[in-house]
Amino acid sequence: MNTPTQAVLDRLRTYESRNITHIDPDGSWPIVWDRAQGMHVWDAEGRRYLDLTAAFGVAAAGHANPRVVQAGQRQMARLLHAMGDVHPHALKADLARELSRLTFERWTGEPRPRRPGSVPTVRGKTIFCNAGFEAVEAALKTAHLATGRAGVVAFEGAYHGLGYGALNATHRDLFRSPFRRQLREFATFVPFPESANERRLVETAIQRRLERGRTGAVLFEPIQARGGMRLPARGFLRALRRLCDAHGALLIADEIYTGFGRTGRWFAVEEEAVVPDLICLGKALTGGFPLSACVGRADLMDAAWPESDGEAIHTSTFLGHPVGCAMALAQLREIAQTGLVERSARMGAALIAGLRPLRPPRGHRLRLRGRGLMIGLAIAQRAGGPATQFALAVVKRLLQRGFIILPEGAAANVLGFTPPLILRETDIARAVQAVAAAFEEVAGR
Repeated sequence: MNTPTQAVLDRLRTYESRNITHIDPDGSWPIVWDRAQGMHVWDAEGRRYLDLTAAFGVAAAGHANPRVVQAGQRQMARLLHAMGDVHPHALKADLARELSRLTFERWTGEPRPRRPGSVPTVRGKTIFCNAGFEAVEAALKTAHLATGRAGVVAFEGAYHGLGYGALNATHRDLFRSPFRRQLREFATFVPFPESANERRLVETAIQRRLERGRTGAVLFEPIQARGGMRLPARGFLRALRRLCDAHGALLIADEIYTGFGRTGRWFAVEEEAVVPDLICLGKALTGGFPLSACVGRADLMDAAWPESDGEAIHTSTFLGHPVGCAMALAQLREIAQTGLVERSARMGAALIAGLRPLRPPRGHRLRLRGRGLMIGLAIAQRAGGPATQFALAVVKRLLQRGFIILPEGAAANVLGFTPPLILRETDIARAVQAVAAAFEEVAGR
């Protein structure tokens, strides 16, 4: 019998590049999404799933949040498209102002301007983009223009996107090696320190690179999501800030995944009260529309980029798309007004507390790490090495049980939990019970 799912997958096999969608021969992967609301997704056959991914962290305020959807629908009926860098629309200005308020103005304690038309002393300026990797590339361009130095320090395990510019700073060889002959390879990689001892060694390595005078930026993720939900050693972000200040390099925070409440704070750099020079934002910014942003200190952005004379040197057709801007403004209001940042911290602590008592399957060991609702459960073999096949089998078993979860890390042995921030305690109880049952089922095969 040809099911709706099979029909869709057959069309994809025929018409989509075969490198995009993995289709398991046994039919266990993937499902075909039909609709989503709140915490849940329904597939083409009408089965319901609890989404523990928020669709790569995008649906922070829940799938199809009514107020965000309504904002997009109203804007589509009024102005569906504008002209990027030529004739602007009001919402682009409104969103740029809001991102300044949420980042540099809030971080530096600047009060909101009291007089109409006045601006704070410390503020941010934005380059709008579409995908997250484009925001990273805008930041890399800004650093090069500002410092005159091409070099970038990035980290092992880093994922900054797959466009040719960002790919230079994405570490995993799977993504880079097929294209290495076309890459400039301006980034050098240092380990991502998870312990105090590693931190000292890495700081020394970064300092040596910066002392050579050819590095203009340090690009980092406050938590490595695709890298396996890895947290840096405490104090490391502050150390990066000091090193960049000492050597005239820019500190670029890639918060495309971690931003907008994911880690229990508006932005993950706030855990150590670090103010980056540039911050890259995306994913949860709109709740579902392709829009990203590179926000930098206004003085830095003005020094780096020349004033437009009618031909922008970094732009795109859909820059600052009006529908995306409308949805982003609604999404930011929703996050703030419903207390989702604080809720992320509470529910994240509850999820960690629920997962911690899980007993590892025979012959395996577990390691739990995370902050807010960005949590990883790493599964390793007790004899050493990642338990990749076991983890993948658990992910598939959870899907069969009605739970969507993704494997993270280069070895795909980390169960990644990045659910919508509207997660409830009842959802946590169901998820923990399902993971425990999946462990037993996979171990008992």
